[in-house]
Parts: sequence; C-alpha cells; structure tokens
Amino acid sequence: MAETVQLFVTCILDTLYPHIGEAVVRVLQRAGVEVAFPPGQTCCGQPAFNAGMRAQARPLAIHTICTFEKTRGPVVVPSGSCTDMIRRGYLELFDGDRQWLPRARALAQRTYELTEFLVDVLGVSDLGAYFPGRITYHSSCHLLRGLGVDRQPRLLLSKVRGAEFVELPGTDECCGFGGVFSVEHPELSTAMLERKIANLASTGADVAVACDAGCITNINGGLHRQGRLLRMVHIAEILARTT
Repeated sequence: MAETVQLFVTCILDTLYPHIGEAVVRVLQRAGVEVAFPPGQTCCGQPAFNAGMRAQARPLAIHTICTFEKTRGPVVVPSGSCTDMIRRGYLELFDGDRQWLPRARALAQRTYELTEFLVDVLGVSDLGAYFPGRITYHSSCHLLRGLGVDRQPRLLLSKVRGAEFVELPGTDECCGFGGVFSVEHPELSTAMLERKIANLASTGADVAVACDAGCITNINGGLHRQGRLLRMVHIAEILARTT
C-alpha cells in the first residue's frame, strides 16, 4: 500500500494558484504516494509572526497543530517559508509553553518541504519530467537559509529532460518580497526586486523556477511591469510536465 502524505497547500496557492496545488498532487502521486488534504487547514500564522504579532499568530498555529494532529503520515508543504514557520517558528512561538510546545514539536518533526521530501525521504530525483527550454533557479530565503534546502531542487531540475539549466547570478539574494517587508520598506524592496530581475534577464532563460509562491508573485509582478516575457513558475509546474 502506498504511503499517505498530508498536503498543507498554503494560503497563496489555495487562493491565487490552485493549478500549482494540482501540480503538486500530480508530482507526489507520480512519486508513488497517496495524497490527502485535511479540509480544516488555513493560514499557518507566518505573516502575523513575522510582523511581530505573536498573540495573533498563536491561534492560527494552534489551529494548524490541531488540524494535522487528526492525521497520520508526513506533512508536505510546497513552500519553504511555511515549512520553516512550522519547523522553526512554532518552536519559538510556543517556547516554554508546556501544553503546546510538545505538540508543536511533534508536528515539526513530520513536516517537510516538497523537494526535501521527494529527494531526502522518498529518494526520488527523476520524475520523468520534460521541459524543452532554458531554465534558471531562484533560491528563496526561508528555503535556503531557514531550512538549508538547495541541493534538492537543483537535483530534481537536473533530471528534467530537454531542459538546459543556467545558473542565476545572485541566486541567493532576496527578491525583496519578505512578506510584510515589502510593505514596510517599499523602496528597499523595489531596489532588491530590480536587481533580481536584471540578474534573471542576464541568464536568457525561458522560465525561472522557485519553490515559494511569495517570490513567484513578487518577481512576476516586476517582470510584467517591465514588459518582459520571462516568467517565474513553481518547481512543481516543471516537475509535473511530461510532454
């Protein structure tokens, strides 16, 4: 019997990019697992947490813990930032709390970012994906710095048939989104985004890949405003393609 994983789809994918959520399901199924979707899930609380609103983040975190406590198996998240929130943010949020810290730690221990789960848990690197073009990769901040995940998405992209991979200059530099950072510091955010777009354009890539929808949204907005044809896509969209 195939293992069952619990998909935490994230707010942005659920609201703005349901097609990416569908691609995630196809990728996981092709990797040999069953996918369940706990319907009670909602925001993990990261926006409030990052804004310093700990009291507002707690009820969302508690709701997430309670929702997934009713399930079994790994929790897979197609977002480095949300994974980092559950794995590290929750432990900080409930530090010293005898009731919720153990429950937060239990959820953290079974939660994985998508590419991390595919490569490190399932041992899968070749999903039979096909993309006829040049691709580059943006390393999102929470995924790279928070979780230390970088080898895994690169390995998966290296197995995509028909694709030519081009390294992105400054791949580890923030795109300027950072959730509330882009609202609180718009001038800095805009400058960072412009530098990211210039680096992306220098690769000559047909598409740029990321593992976080926040980065995808921010960068695509800048690309659109500059009238560029290059677009950002989620790694699941590439991995789900077979023709």
